[in-house]
Amino acid sequence: MAIEKKVAFITGGNRGIGLETARQLGKQGVKVVIGSRDLEKGKAVAEKLRADGADVDVIRFDITKPADYQEAHNYFEKNFGKLDILINNAGISKESFFANNTSTVSKAILRETFDTNFFGTVELTQVLLPLIRKAPEGRIVNLSSILGSLTLHADPKSPIYGSKALAYDASKSALNAFTVHLAAELKDTKIKVNSAHPGWVKTEMGTDAAPMEIPDGAKTSVQLALLPATGPTGGYFHMGEPLPW
Repeated sequence: MAIEKKVAFITGGNRGIGLETARQLGKQGVKVVIGSRDLEKGKAVAEKLRADGADVDVIRFDITKPADYQEAHNYFEKNFGKLDILINNAGISKESFFANNTSTVSKAILRETFDTNFFGTVELTQVLLPLIRKAPEGRIVNLSSILGSLTLHADPKSPIYGSKALAYDASKSALNAFTVHLAAELKDTKIKVNSAHPGWVKTEMGTDAAPMEIPDGAKTSVQLALLPATGPTGGYFHMGEPLPW
């Protein structure tokens, strides 16, 4: 008897860490659906992944457009009747990570950052959760950052103490709170919810100054997406190691 494929949805999956996550999950036999704001760009990368043997589709999806949440739900309901893995990968940063402008950051940047990194992610997850509940063992991975750690930000000796960008950092701290709260709500189910710190990666956001290559940056998301039944939930991880909240 054939085992039904797991189905994964990756927001912002047409480039960077999201694209590499799609590639690695595809190699693990997962059916991957990429959410891309630019459908043509998404189709182009999906074609390349399929050429490498991955089972990949793409849908037009913009985390800043609430109407897209229900469209995504309808797509998965119609085509699969479930969603095994949701990787909330889409995110933005509008600030410098090396200049602490907390006293002057604009309301516009705060709101835009939170709308994408937190509010949109929460609302999308709420819309898709009924389909995740239909999967045998659902997995939700929230792409956070070590910069969301309040513990490390408060410690002058920590490696991130000098890197403070209020809107981005606070949005990731809020996302971590969502992880903890949703995991607690779903603790009696087979769904696992975790936050991932991919690392400082050579992407458009991370810049070429980052020490990590993109393939390594996707590893934490993939690990959490494929957790066994005995795996953790409600945690905050990088490469299998827990991070302080």
